Amino acid sequence: MTADGVASRRALWSGRDLPPVVRRLGAASFFQDVASEMVYPLLPGFLAALGGGPATLGAMESAAEAVVAVVKGWAGRASDRAGRRKPFVAFGYGASALARPLLALAAAAWQVVALRLWDRLAKGVRTAPRDALLARAVEPGRRAYAFAYHRGLDHLGAALGPLAAAALLAAGAGARAVFAAATLPALAGLAVVLLGLPRESAAPSAATAPAPAAPVPPALRRALAAAFLFALANASDAFLLLRAAELGAPAPTLALLWSAFHVVRWAASAPGGRLADRIGARASLAAGWTIYALCYGAFAFAATLPALLLVLVPYAAHAGLVEGAERALAVTLGGAAERAGTSLGAWHRAAGFGAALSSLAFGALWQGVSARAAFLAAAGAALSAVALLASARGRAAERH
Repeated sequence: MTADGVASRRALWSGRDLPPVVRRLGAASFFQDVASEMVYPLLPGFLAALGGGPATLGAMESAAEAVVAVVKGWAGRASDRAGRRKPFVAFGYGASALARPLLALAAAAWQVVALRLWDRLAKGVRTAPRDALLARAVEPGRRAYAFAYHRGLDHLGAALGPLAAAALLAAGAGARAVFAAATLPALAGLAVVLLGLPRESAAPSAATAPAPAAPVPPALRRALAAAFLFALANASDAFLLLRAAELGAPAPTLALLWSAFHVVRWAASAPGGRLADRIGARASLAAGWTIYALCYGAFAFAATLPALLLVLVPYAAHAGLVEGAERALAVTLGGAAERAGTSLGAWHRAAGFGAALSSLAFGALWQGVSARAAFLAAAGAALSAVALLASARGRAAERH
């Protein structure tokens, strides 16, 4: 490989060819995901120790997804109306950072549930405005790459968070100490936002303020229906860990598997985003959803741990084709960059409501029928989403 080729590959994952705003938002998300994934694997056991059983856990997670879905839609539109994104982003990261030390002090199950919902509310407030900042920072032909680069740093943080928690636990720390320690990377993410993002004007200009009652374009509505349907198929990855445990993976292996899973997603994110910009966001999204369906079909028949692990690699990598493309498609089909927050919020809301139902349905089908039936049903729903996405055609060009 030539020196230029090596430099190009380094720039791909480092984001050096992206604007500073994109890199800084990526860094903020990296730190936030380190903090989140230090907490998340310990949360079910901590909740149980305070008297919250499986029903409480399931209700908490479903409510959390619903809160995120509702607030994401509101925040995207509100940031469009305000003509400012940074206050929403800063509040979201700051509120999540506040939840970490409070969680370390929780003395009852209801307090854990309340803090989990507060954390998800914070995520909802920041997500669509942050994505709108990313969309504005790059030209349309590089949006999928910018979004995918950002999501890649999310995954890298998600890979390191559990390892940091495991190291603290191995050194003798308890769950509360880990929650308190997670405050540090969360504050680092907030500092990047407060100090690294440029100051915005105090009021929206005529060029940036959208019409109050701008209708959602028909092509975007059809794409939102496809996003909802795919989210119904996209059950929590925790079920893959459960399946691996059933096939004989010990607990330490599961922790390493979770970390490696996110490393693969990080490695696939930037190249997948570049490819999405090249072939078009809808084509990339359809390809990624199809790979998802094929992998879930394969999971249904994976009867050994090595077979499951073999399918996990393309399954983890499919995110590179999806996560940047879906955001780029939402902005494109929304029809106007100044309504990016509204379009992205609508996409996140549709996907969020689907996610709130998917794991409940998947788990019920697994328990009531079989794991194979659950995986096959999800694969069929994902293929149906691909067919529905094909009808989401708009006037704006997606291929740049």
